[in-house]
Amino acid sequence: MARRDLQALRRRRRQAVGLFARGATQAEVARRLGVSRQTALVWSRTWARGGAAALGEPGRAGRPSRLEAGERKAVERALLRGPRAHGFATDLWTLPRIAVVIERVTGVAYHPGHVWKLLRQLGWSLQRPTTRARERDEVAVRRWVRETWPGIKKTPAGGGRRSSSSTRVGSPNGRRSGGPGRRGVRRRS
Repeated sequence: MARRDLQALRRRRRQAVGLFARGATQAEVARRLGVSRQTALVWSRTWARGGAAALGEPGRAGRPSRLEAGERKAVERALLRGPRAHGFATDLWTLPRIAVVIERVTGVAYHPGHVWKLLRQLGWSLQRPTTRARERDEVAVRRWVRETWPGIKKTPAGGGRRSSSSTRVGSPNGRRSGGPGRRGVRRRS
């Protein structure tokens, strides 16, 4: 997700102030600066009420975070202790489990579907565990793949006609079907 370029936004707003001061219309400002007419209208009204200072700073994007920096650090420390430390049966973090931990640590309830945003702010990423049986014998698996699998693996029949359908065999004589629009087909009357 791209972050907003605040310097570019400030620069564009300063350009708008200069254009409005020279008598440019909202439509002209919108066209020259590549913004919507609605944005130019809002800028024009803000500039008319409070001057250049009122138009100087772009607002923050999106809703403010529900957790402060210290609370986010506390959540991260709790997550680093692992799921079992919080009473979960396995060592697998899921979004609902993390939502429970966030509420326990900070008192703020997060919907599991929004927990990933907080995790990304903390620098965490999605990781899926590899699922393999603990009893798995890697040597036996490699031997089976090398020796047994080639004997039972299906191979395509070589040299025959192929069909575009994976469930139909190719026509043995190469004639066209009697479907509509085909030549050489007698129509019933």
